Amino acid sequence: MPQDFSFDVVSKTDMQEILNAIQQAQKELANRFDFKGSKSEIDFKDEEIVLLSDDEGKLRSLKEMVESKLVKRKVSLKAIDYQKLEQATLGTVRQKAKIVQGIESDKAKAIVKAIKDAKIKVQAAIQGDQVRVTGRSKDDLQRAINTIKENDFGIPLQFINYRG
Repeated sequence: MPQDFSFDVVSKTDMQEILNAIQQAQKELANRFDFKGSKSEIDFKDEEIVLLSDDEGKLRSLKEMVESKLVKRKVSLKAIDYQKLEQATLGTVRQKAKIVQGIESDKAKAIVKAIKDAKIKVQAAIQGDQVRVTGRSKDDLQRAINTIKENDFGIPLQFINYRG
């Protein structure tokens, strides 16, 4: 009986790396001359980054500061889902950014569709917030991985639990 091979497509973000990056950004913020006397803060709670600053220009600088620390810690910026800018107290502006964990169903469907459209001899099934891909040939699974990598689904994807 031929054996099936499989792997899972997931989107997981290492929260410890994000926390480390936020702490580094907070230290830099405390020491930067251009932020002396400003009401700027960087917070992280409940898998959400909160940026607060005097105006949009300073907020952009905060965002760049955080993003540079995330990139240095190998956290994909696709894992950061920025919400819309909002007015906060005392004339400040706030922007929240959710951390993407798991694959939303519309993105999971797009991944399954991309695999089907490529006409590779594998089956792709959505299982909760991940996609399981199974097939009889390791080469077909490799083609499925390459097909997924060629498309941009707007979130960081990892391939785990490879069983052969």
